[in-house]
Amino acid sequence: MSQTPMSINTIQAVNYALDDAMAADVNVIVLGEDVADGQEGGIVGVTKGLSSKYGTSRVRSTPISEQAIIGAAIGASMVGMRPVAEIMLMNFTTVAMDMIVNHAAKLRFMSGGQTNVPIVIRTMTGAGFGTGGQHADYLEAWFAHVAGIKVVAPSNPADAYGLMLSCIRDDDPCLFIENMPSYWNPGNPPERGVAIPLGKANVVRAGTDVTVISYSRRVQEAMVAAESLAKDGIACEVIDLRTVSPLDTETILTSVAKTGRAVVVHEAVKPFGVGAEIASRIYEALFRELKAPVQRVGSQFCPVPFSKPLEDAFVPGVAEIEAAVRATLE
Repeated sequence: MSQTPMSINTIQAVNYALDDAMAADVNVIVLGEDVADGQEGGIVGVTKGLSSKYGTSRVRSTPISEQAIIGAAIGASMVGMRPVAEIMLMNFTTVAMDMIVNHAAKLRFMSGGQTNVPIVIRTMTGAGFGTGGQHADYLEAWFAHVAGIKVVAPSNPADAYGLMLSCIRDDDPCLFIENMPSYWNPGNPPERGVAIPLGKANVVRAGTDVTVISYSRRVQEAMVAAESLAKDGIACEVIDLRTVSPLDTETILTSVAKTGRAVVVHEAVKPFGVGAEIASRIYEALFRELKAPVQRVGSQFCPVPFSKPLEDAFVPGVAEIEAAVRATLE
């Protein structure tokens, strides 16, 4: 295990996790478009160096066929492998929805528990690079709606490392969502070899007035908003979910019971999103204790725009989060 530098980005963190997992278990394999070193280790280099170290039989570049990638991963997992399958962009998971939803997520149930599908589906997404309507959607609510698959969305490099280790070790399929615009943001290094449990949120900022619940890149905006609001004496408690499904309802409810107010923030479009599910759980458990309606902050209900000014207006930012928090205090 190589020494970790003092600061790393998410690209390096995921690479370290894959490297450490492959070194520890010969059954861990990587497959996807351009993942081998002959193709530069993927379009941003997440898997760079792995095929040179472990060989192209374990780090295999595939044809451009998302169904084939997931189908091969499912088949390999059923005979003892632990595949990490890269679907380059989250929008492209739609091409393999049958494989993911009807096969990977359901085989354990349909075999009476005799068959597990321990695969990790790595994918990236996120608005900000002008990639347009077919390359930057957050579709986590679709997969969180499916029983049998875990949905993971780290917000920082250290979490990306620890959560990836847990996903690889999990006996059920995991969807691991990486945010492309924040790939290069530096962060604290992980403790190598230490996994972060799935389904356990992290309270990243303590507060007493409002609970702000988020995941992936929007946690960063939530922290900036909380810092700004603190100047006006508003103490926000910020929760980084880390895992969308299973959802850490206990941590959410404990915090909201303390603050009496909640704001849920995600990059996915607002209607029918994860925020609606979280709001519903809060209302069901804490209706009489709430001091204000739960606020939801999400992207506009339209495809991701290509135009930079429209793209900036599409996604929620610090100003929208601050406004939502202030609305709960009125």
